[in-house]
Amino acid sequence: MKNKSYIGISFIILIFGIIFIPRIINRIKNDDVTKIDRLNSPGQAETSEDLLVKIGKAPKFNLTNHNGETITNKNYEGKVYLVEFFFSTCPTICPIMNKNMVELQNHFEKNQSDFGIVSITINPAHDTSEVLKEHAKHLGMKNPNWNFLTGDKEYIYDLANKGFSIFAGENKESDGGFEHSGLFALIDKNGNIRSRKDDFGNPIVYYDGIEATGIQALKQDIKVLLEEK
Repeated sequence: MKNKSYIGISFIILIFGIIFIPRIINRIKNDDVTKIDRLNSPGQAETSEDLLVKIGKAPKFNLTNHNGETITNKNYEGKVYLVEFFFSTCPTICPIMNKNMVELQNHFEKNQSDFGIVSITINPAHDTSEVLKEHAKHLGMKNPNWNFLTGDKEYIYDLANKGFSIFAGENKESDGGFEHSGLFALIDKNGNIRSRKDDFGNPIVYYDGIEATGIQALKQDIKVLLEEK
């Protein structure tokens, strides 16, 4: 009887391996296994709303881009996009942020019609359209939906501090004369700010635009939003 039981158990294990192991390997190849990791409750439906929380509507904006064109949030309707606040002469974190944006641009090169980037200067007195155009060229900007924006200083600071709640301000004692966070905002196709949850199940709200872990998280989460209907 014991031999028959062992044979039965072995048979079940063999069937499990044949059916499920190829599926698990395929999920790992497609990077889908990370979706389970982020839920903290395996077994629930893996919808995009389970994975990425809706924080609220992104603020509207109306600014001038590196080509002298007026760009608003309406230009990004139906697209997944990122928002950052920076300035071209920043000697500290901005070069890292811009470099990471280029990495994300290149990673989603095949999705450039559905993916965009908004880089807003916090030093518009220096960062004119002409300056931003040179800056974009220097970085290697090639996504047609990546806009470097400038405009009225107070408007931009209100947009950053009150609209997005992403800090930006002048400080003569700081390197470069300005202070700002290194956060990236992730916006979905319907204009909602979206974010993953931390290990405790709380929304992170914004992504770290400086560290590699933040960029890896964005690669995963942008993919989820691009696939969202």
